[in-house]
Amino acid sequence: MSFLRRWWAGVWSSLWFIPGLIVVGSAGAAVLLVEMTLPFGDAALRWPRLLGAGAEGSRGMLTAVATSMITVAGVVFSITIVVLSLASSQYTSRVLRSFMIDRANQAVLGVFVGIFAYCLVVLRTIRSGDEGVFVPSLAVLGGVVLAFVGIGFLVYFIHHIATAIQASSILAAVAEDTLRAVDRMFAEQVGGAANDEAASAREQDARVRHRLPVPAGRSGYIQLVDDKVLLEVAHRGDTVVRMERSVGEFVIEGAVLAVIEVEEAGTAREDIGRLAGAFTIDRQRSVDQDPAYGIRQIVDVALKALSPGINDSTTAVMCVDYLTAILSRVACRHIPSPLRTRDGVLRVIARGPSFGTLMDEAFDQIRQHGGGNVAVLGRLIWAYRSLSELSIGPAQRRLLLDHVAALREAIQRTVPSPTERRELEADLDELTLRLVEPA
Repeated sequence: MSFLRRWWAGVWSSLWFIPGLIVVGSAGAAVLLVEMTLPFGDAALRWPRLLGAGAEGSRGMLTAVATSMITVAGVVFSITIVVLSLASSQYTSRVLRSFMIDRANQAVLGVFVGIFAYCLVVLRTIRSGDEGVFVPSLAVLGGVVLAFVGIGFLVYFIHHIATAIQASSILAAVAEDTLRAVDRMFAEQVGGAANDEAASAREQDARVRHRLPVPAGRSGYIQLVDDKVLLEVAHRGDTVVRMERSVGEFVIEGAVLAVIEVEEAGTAREDIGRLAGAFTIDRQRSVDQDPAYGIRQIVDVALKALSPGINDSTTAVMCVDYLTAILSRVACRHIPSPLRTRDGVLRVIARGPSFGTLMDEAFDQIRQHGGGNVAVLGRLIWAYRSLSELSIGPAQRRLLLDHVAALREAIQRTVPSPTERRELEADLDELTLRLVEPA
């Protein structure tokens, strides 16, 4: 099941899947319209201006449409490659996946290639001379209509690509994917949660006599973990599965993904293969179960914007805005307990992101690379203030205080202007008072 899910995710996000479906559909539509022409053979006599084109005229028109469409398809593909190159150099190569899975780009490319395939199929059916004259009038008319459809899609593509390459569009797309991942991960608990985590862990350690490692079958990044498989295997074998690696981590072949904790080792060895299959490992990270990767993409855009060669403070500020939106969603969600139970018995000790790890991922490097940039440092203060206004607990307030202290140190060390430094420190003082006050 894990292999099928990984295969389908790869196919669905590929650049060729949607265009391939459109090509098959276009060829099928061509065959259908050709067959529909046969019962209406006298239609050309009744509507000569609409359906009365001869064999040579129909061939010439369809040839012109096919030639122009395949040429435009090449231009669209070339523009897409240029945009990918520009996005990689201007922002970061990790945002290229957003362009690859963009349904609009795939649909436009598929429409042009599909019209080309349509014209080829219809051209094959036109006959004249000694073979007898046959002109599929409906199909030829369909080719004319599709030519105008192609013109409309070309105009749409130019507008779409000009919008998609903007920093705001790229950041919004990455943020939306990340927010969906947050909603999926923190929407429900897989298995029951242990009421007393410390007591459950101590009880399990007292029972364990054998620990069987579950090795990784290949090197790469952990993209997905099927929590339900872990819980089911542990319940069926009366064992406890302790995850040693979390989603998003890089593992080498043979590294320990998880450990089976059991009283008798012999009965659990057959579960090692199934547990290893619950971990999907590939060449790159995925946002599906890894919201930290979405945060990583936005942070990389901010770091590129703060580099001396680009020096784009506005883009860096926008990155802080979207990171704040993501963290505010996480702060308002209940992060599941790592201890998962079935029928009141501890079965899985999971590993996953926390508010603290996601916040460190979001703001640490921007604070470090944004030293001296008053606009970025001021926006970080705004981000901390926005998070402090949410209904957060004492632990999250302590995390914010730690980040405020680190930001104060960066401001004192890197902001040369005394006036700007005093203004930023005054904002930090106000924020600190807000955080230390009882909620």
